[in-house]
Amino acid sequence: MFPLVDLIVTLGGLIVPPAFDFIKKKFIKGEEDTPERTMGTLATVKPEALGPYIEALSSYTKAKVDFFNRDVIGEIDRWVSNLRASIRPIGVIFSFIVLSVMAVMILLEQIDMDNATLTGVRLSCELVISSWFGTRISLRG
Repeated sequence: MFPLVDLIVTLGGLIVPPAFDFIKKKFIKGEEDTPERTMGTLATVKPEALGPYIEALSSYTKAKVDFFNRDVIGEIDRWVSNLRASIRPIGVIFSFIVLSVMAVMILLEQIDMDNATLTGVRLSCELVISSWFGTRISLRG
């Protein structure tokens, strides 16, 4: 029973993120009228309007960025940025360590593999590891 549950959790973590990415790309179409498409049309039909259009588009993009960052005051410290970027890899490394310690303790017969709490910890560690690797898999669609 345990290997089947482990297999389901691990494959779920590996398959679910790329599957959602694939479904999103396949069934949720992007905008039909993109700025690139408009620039291509302007370049062929009315080239003199291309310059003002690009300036207006860049001003609009800058305004969107300013609005998005309206609550941000200054730059975040580099260590905060590095810490935020390393949270998931640290979780994966910690999960590998926990699984390794559990394996050694099971081999040395210091813990019982049928313990429900340890099963939950083991499955959580497997899900953390497999979902991190699953987000690295990309299906082109």
